[in-house]
Amino acid sequence: MWRGAAGSLRRVWGVPGRPWSSGGNAASESRGTPSCWNCGSQGAPLGGDVLFCSACRALQPPSPEPDFFRLMDCGRSFTVDVRKLQRRYQQLQRQVHPDNFSQKSQTERDFSEQHSTLVNEAYRTLLTPISRGLYLLKLHGMEIPEGTDSGMDMEFLGEIMEVNEKLAEAHSEAATKEIGAFVRAKQKELTEDLAKAFEQDFAFWTWPSVFSFGLNLGRFCIG
Repeated sequence: MWRGAAGSLRRVWGVPGRPWSSGGNAASESRGTPSCWNCGSQGAPLGGDVLFCSACRALQPPSPEPDFFRLMDCGRSFTVDVRKLQRRYQQLQRQVHPDNFSQKSQTERDFSEQHSTLVNEAYRTLLTPISRGLYLLKLHGMEIPEGTDSGMDMEFLGEIMEVNEKLAEAHSEAATKEIGAFVRAKQKELTEDLAKAFEQDFAFWTWPSVFSFGLNLGRFCIG
């Protein structure tokens, strides 16, 4: 069993999870008023709480450039009300779950699948500080490439190398658990550093420390 845990810990290099759908530092919807695909009404929604055409009530397609914070009704901030996020997730899933569209057109069934997948991805991304912080950095054009060590100081890189060496030498569940506890403590420390960096740098729109902490946090992320 400890071998499985060791395998999980070895994912310390790289950020787990699917690629984000949102791109660029804009991540905003078009300002124009879209037409409903079903009835052609100009009252089709842009997003937010209103997912259905106000005229015919047909489910509309998800935005091609979704903002997870907007979708989940959260302010674009590193600090998120998790209970509110969970309530919003449940609300959206009740609205767009594919089971609700089994008797609808193929178009609406496809849209419900897309919405449901998007809501799941947005919820997972914003739920944990690690993925939330990295996503917030991405929205500001600071996507952290997987598998790169640029921007990491040598002391921090040495810590990661030491963790990997200990994992390679770990031959018991106890040793693996000890390493896991160290990694989790380091994640907590880096998460707190990242929160402080966001709080300070948002005021001045300067991002070097945020990027540095975000990079380090991403490299210390485990699945």
